[in-house]
Amino acid sequence: MEEELKDAVPCNSLAVASIIRVGTAGAIWGLCAGPHEARKRGLTGIGQASHVAKSIGKFSIQCGLVAGIFTSTHCVLQRYRRQNDRINALIAGAVAGAAVAAGTRNLTRVIGTAGLASAFSVAADYFKLS
Repeated sequence: MEEELKDAVPCNSLAVASIIRVGTAGAIWGLCAGPHEARKRGLTGIGQASHVAKSIGKFSIQCGLVAGIFTSTHCVLQRYRRQNDRINALIAGAVAGAAVAAGTRNLTRVIGTAGLASAFSVAADYFKLS
């Protein structure tokens, strides 16, 4: 395991790659969802274009932030514990979920989102390793 850690890609590089990939997916989601929301609000012309641009930025930043937090936490835990198991995914999912919900300032929502994100990340890790 020691040799694997020396040859491994640095955690900050993995986090940046994750932010770019998932942030791009968030931007695409914003590009698809923005016009629909703008039409529901009755926006046209410059107002619609402005709403779509804000939607693209919002979703891109949010998705990239969650991906960066999850990836960097998972990588640091893997390096610190010197193990690649589901505990890393469990903790990283909880940290990312709590970070997402922290803006609500509602402890119940923070705990619920952390638990849900943790469960999803463990499930994804289970199917990836199986």
